Amino acid sequence: MQIADVMRREFITVAPEDTLGEVARKMVDKSMGAVIVKDYGRLIGILTERDMLKAMAARVHTSEARVRQWMTEDPVTATLETNVEDAARTMLEHGFRHLPVADETGRIVGIASLRRVVAARQAAADRV
Repeated sequence: MQIADVMRREFITVAPEDTLGEVARKMVDKSMGAVIVKDYGRLIGILTERDMLKAMAARVHTSEARVRQWMTEDPVTATLETNVEDAARTMLEHGFRHLPVADETGRIVGIASLRRVVAARQAAADRV
């Protein structure tokens, strides 16, 4: 099974100058745990629930703190052909729960969560 089979094709894209408050509202509205950060159409980072928690623990003002200050820069990405085993291994080895997925041109086309990847692996194992 490939990551293309389990990734979420709907995702949120934000700009590095957006505030954490603006992004948090978008994440809650769409029930998403991570957003893709682009600058001039190019992937430059990912902002996750964990990043937001770190910002809150630092007592930042969400109306003032900017995405660029809290995002993870240059995130690891997967391709549409990446199998779920490799995706799970990558996320577990690096300690993150969201993996942007790029097409053959490098354009981000989805995001895979560790939850979806593990569920797909388990479903495949149950069928065997």
